[in-house]
Amino acid sequence: MCVCVMIQRRILAGKRTYYAAISLFRSRLLSKGTKIQLYKTAIRPVVSFGSKTWMMKKKEEQSLLIFEKKIYRRIYGPKYENGEWNSRTNRELEEMSKGENIVKWIKRQRISWLGHLERMEEDRMPKKIFTQELEGKTRKGWKEEVERDLQMLGVRRWTELVTERKKWKDIFRQAKAHCGL
Repeated sequence: MCVCVMIQRRILAGKRTYYAAISLFRSRLLSKGTKIQLYKTAIRPVVSFGSKTWMMKKKEEQSLLIFEKKIYRRIYGPKYENGEWNSRTNRELEEMSKGENIVKWIKRQRISWLGHLERMEEDRMPKKIFTQELEGKTRKGWKEEVERDLQMLGVRRWTELVTERKKWKDIFRQAKAHCGL
């Protein structure tokens, strides 16, 4: 199945999850912070299920960001300025979410999965699939994408660093704070 179709299905699943909990998101008894936590713990995992292995093109990244911004707009609601109600801009939503978004979160998960795969014992099936030479570009492209993300973080010789879990966790934390990822 094409990754773009899979991502669209995950987004639809996220929308169904959101509408199943719509009464919570509309409730005035819950704070915006609680609603954000609800999104991050109940909806984002549904949308990003299996994302550690996704290859994402700009189109798929944009679809995920649009979905997430719609959720944030519903949580934060419109703003009242100069006697009229206006929808929040993307920049305002980024500031409110402190630059955290679903695409960055997925990229961090892929970095984590790469480390896990590299440390995995050779007889495990995911490791066999990862190291096996296959026809086509799918797996190779995924690894290149993750390596590109690591280069953006300034990580060189990641294959040496991955064996030490503590250093790899530091790279993961660095990815969390990096704005260009």
